[in-house]
Amino acid sequence: MARGSRPRRLPRSFYERPTLHVLEDLIGKVLVHDLPGRRTSGVIVEAEAYIGEDDPACHAAPGPTKRNAPLYGRAGVAYVYLNYGIHNLVNAVTEGKGFPAAVLIRALDPLEGIELIARRRGIRASAVDVEQPRAGLLRGPGNLTVGLGIKLSHNQTDLTTGVLTVEDHGVAPAGLTWSRRIGIRVGTEHAWRCNWSQHPAVSGPRRLA
Repeated sequence: MARGSRPRRLPRSFYERPTLHVLEDLIGKVLVHDLPGRRTSGVIVEAEAYIGEDDPACHAAPGPTKRNAPLYGRAGVAYVYLNYGIHNLVNAVTEGKGFPAAVLIRALDPLEGIELIARRRGIRASAVDVEQPRAGLLRGPGNLTVGLGIKLSHNQTDLTTGVLTVEDHGVAPAGLTWSRRIGIRVGTEHAWRCNWSQHPAVSGPRRLA
């Protein structure tokens, strides 16, 4: 990977664009949970788009509800929800207010706070890169929220000003792969999953589906 400019938070205008453009540009950006003395982060290597009420896999498919309200709000806000009563999943809301769309962040390459990430995952720090490859610590949307300590209380956090944010570290993916979304039963015809080509931290299939 190549590194360029000094780290900076992504502005709201980054998210106020067509969702597929945001999705593509998020690969290589860094998701950060910045707590005093407990900063953890990872490079985004895989994500998926969910776009509008016409997308049957999007939470907005049934129309506005209390649960999906963040999707209809301002872009650049986190949409965090409990999936199947097991894992929290984190999304970045996109587009314009009133149009429900978001990008689900599916996998990260750990960058900062490796020991804390491992501890949250129930893995001994000494086992990282020995028994547990570092690339697997934040592989998968449930694992990454556990590792970064992202909770339901982070729902509707402003990604441009809050403790949960996305930064540009000047990281450039070597290549991108687009494929169908995974882990869903409807809307599978859309090639709205984007990942860093052949990156070991990517979850599920790493080739074009």
